[in-house]
This record gives sequence, C-alpha cells and structure tokens, in this order.
Amino acid sequence: MENGKSYEAMPLTSLVVKPQIKGDVFSEVEQQRAISEVQGAIVLAKKFPRNEKESSDRILIACQRPKLAEQALYSYARGGTEITGPSIRLAEAIVQNWQNVQFGIRELEQRFGESTIEAFAWDLENNIKQIKAFQVKHERYTKARGKYSLEDPRDIYEAVANQGARRLRACILGIIPGDVIEAAVSQCEQTLKAKADTSPEALKKLVSAFEELGVSREQIEKRIQRRLDSMTAAQLVQLRKIYNSLKDGMSSPANWFEVVGDTPKTGDRIDNLKEKIKKGRPQKEKKPESTLQASEMAPAPCPNQPETTYTKEHCNDCPERHGCPVWEG
Repeated sequence: MENGKSYEAMPLTSLVVKPQIKGDVFSEVEQQRAISEVQGAIVLAKKFPRNEKESSDRILIACQRPKLAEQALYSYARGGTEITGPSIRLAEAIVQNWQNVQFGIRELEQRFGESTIEAFAWDLENNIKQIKAFQVKHERYTKARGKYSLEDPRDIYEAVANQGARRLRACILGIIPGDVIEAAVSQCEQTLKAKADTSPEALKKLVSAFEELGVSREQIEKRIQRRLDSMTAAQLVQLRKIYNSLKDGMSSPANWFEVVGDTPKTGDRIDNLKEKIKKGRPQKEKKPESTLQASEMAPAPCPNQPETTYTKEHCNDCPERHGCPVWEG
C-alpha cells in the first residue's frame, strides 16, 4: 500500500514473452518465398503462353547443331531388339525451347548410406506434372572390387546425379508431346548423317573415347565388319548412339561387342594381379569341403566372389581382410 492506494501483484507468467525460434522463422520465410515464386511463374505462364509452332521450330533448329546431335541419341539392346531413344541432353534441349516448364532434381534426404531423390518436370501452362521419387544407395559395384561403399562426397554426388538424370529424362519426356520428341530425334539423325566426320582425326578421337569405356579398336572393327578407315556415315552414327548408351550406363560393352584376343579389361587386369600375388604365396593344404566345420568357415560368402564361402584361414591371408564387410559386420 502506498499513499492510501493498494496494488495487486501481477503473476509473472503474464509478463513472460515466448521467444521465437530462429529455425522456425527461417523455415516460414522460405516457405512463403517458394509459394510466391511458384505463383509468379504460373501467372507469367498464363500471361505469356507458348506458341507451339515457334517452340517446335526452335527445337528443330537446336537439333541441327552437330555437337548436340552427337550426344542426343543412345541405343541399347533388349530382347534381341535394338532400341534407340533421346538422351538426357536432347531432353534438356527440348524442354528449354518448349518454354513455361520447370524441371530439375532435388535431394530430399541423406542418411543411413543412401539419398532420397526427387526428379520432376512441371508444365506450368497446362498444369501437368511428372514426379519420380527414388533412393540411391551410396554404393558402387565393379568387377574388380565388387560392391563397396562410397565415402567421398564427390563420388556420392556423381552417383546421385547419374541416377537422377535418367529419372529426369523420363519426367521431361512425359510432359512433352510425343510428335515433338519424334521430330527432334529424326532431325538429330539427319544432322549426324549430314555432318558425319569420317576423317582420320575424327576416327582417332572416336577410338580413344571407346577405349576409355573398355572397348578396343579391334572390337569396333569386328562389329562394323570392315576396317575403321572405310567406315560409312551410317555406321558412325550408330557407333555414337552406342557410345552414349555406354557412357550413360544404359548398357555394357558386352551388349554390343565381342571379345577379341586375350586383352583383359581394366577390372580383369586387377583380378589377374591379385591371382599372381596369391600364387606367389605358399599354398596351405586345404581340407575337403565335406569335412569342414561351420566354425572353420567365414560367416558369409566373399563380397568379391558371392558364389563362394571361404575358410577363415583363406580370409586371414586375403589382402582385403581388414575392412571386409563379412568380418566387420
């Protein structure tokens, strides 16, 4: 009481101001920005609709560029039939000239040794959307090393980008009219035939490119049934499709080329080196499989030879024993 007046004490809870969490504020701002961006894109698409005739003409003009035509098509074998289709490079060129389309790849999550990815393509003008969500394990398989985990961020990025590009191509081709795609593919084939460079310098570059993928000059000549310097323009076009297929991982050299001579591939050379190292060591007497006890065997098949389960003694002598998933698990 003061000067004859009384005051009531206010509860402390009424004076407490609840602090805002910075993360929530940033998340809300980002959501509002994304919504505004999408709404603006839709408004612009409706305000400035595409002229399909002009868009188709721009696509055909783009397909007349030799560099794009060289990377535009790929081939792969399925059921004894050769299938040809547009590559991701051609799909990107088509959608860029079709206009009013958003497309891309997003990494939604990365944990437990795998990434959750979303590929999408959205026609803002017609409100047609293709979305493909999938998981990419941070693993790689080679004939020499078998299956192993990826630790380098660059290797993980390349694995995700490679798998994402295939889904993105499917999304793009799902919203573009089929006749537009067929016209683009036909124009690319005409460009390749008209601009096919069969000069010695160009053929040398082609052979070098194939050698990086494990295909030799002899294998190429055996496929085309003639010497490389007598290759026709049509055969050069077909080889470029096969090269794009191998480069994108759509097929393997064994699908297109026969083995010539005893020249080993890169993975085979590593396997042969391992065999030589093993042969240089003194061989221990092996017990017959029928007399081996479970306690003498490895807990699981060898990662490099999935069809074989080795003994503990064999595994102890293996140069890859340390870090082997069979024993680490």
